[in-house]
Amino acid sequence: MLRSLKKLERYKVSATDGDLGSVVNFLVEDERWTVRYLVVDTGGIFGGRKVLISPISFRNVDYSAQRFNLALTMDKIKNSPSVDLERPVSRQHERDYYGYYGYPYYWGYGGSWGMGYYPGAMATAAVDYDRARAGERPGEPASDVHLRSAKEVTGYHIEGTDGSIGHIEDFVVDDESWAIRYMVVDTSNWWVGKSVLVAPEWASRVSWLDRKVYVDMTRDAIKKSPEWGVNDPVDRAFEERLYRHYGRMPLRRKSDSSPRSTPAGRMAP
Repeated sequence: MLRSLKKLERYKVSATDGDLGSVVNFLVEDERWTVRYLVVDTGGIFGGRKVLISPISFRNVDYSAQRFNLALTMDKIKNSPSVDLERPVSRQHERDYYGYYGYPYYWGYGGSWGMGYYPGAMATAAVDYDRARAGERPGEPASDVHLRSAKEVTGYHIEGTDGSIGHIEDFVVDDESWAIRYMVVDTSNWWVGKSVLVAPEWASRVSWLDRKVYVDMTRDAIKKSPEWGVNDPVDRAFEERLYRHYGRMPLRRKSDSSPRSTPAGRMAP
């Protein structure tokens, strides 16, 4: 199911033996536009430290109670590697994190995600971790940073072919794969009272320095796009209308219930 990421903020998070805290942010991988971590504020627990929680560790999610239930103990989380969330999270930090929990590195296993992902892959994770401790670095260099704060990216301006078309106010995420399916664009700076959905794959490039996302769309196309409200479902019918409007060809996947387009271009730093 597709859900507003902003609505998932403030969800409670529970370990197997106690309440951990509340979600205050998300870290998004900028290459595959996928939520890789929840940032959880532990309050007075662990000295007020914020911790990263991967969707791999979910036991289940109770959406009616607005709670993420983890398959981790409080003690396991308490002793996890510390990460300074005021600074970019490097691949080395992530390697330490995944090695500690025994999870495989996501950047070596494609884009899928979520509960029950990587069946049988824990043995591979242990091998990778041993290689890393021995000095080998599978995957990307330790200095590479590919994680972006969802709160920081919210507010980025969307630039069309004939001018600015708005700014990002939210994201729509697949609650199984944790892939970001759409950016929610607020057009109120030039077209009052309308929010529209734009898929990250439709961006021609992203300037992280200038806080701008560039799309090959005109203002008129955005103006006539199907309107979306935060309480409106993003179902198959809506997505079909959206794709037809923009003349995009959906790429249907066997395990995917929603249409996806082929990428319009690689994101540029």
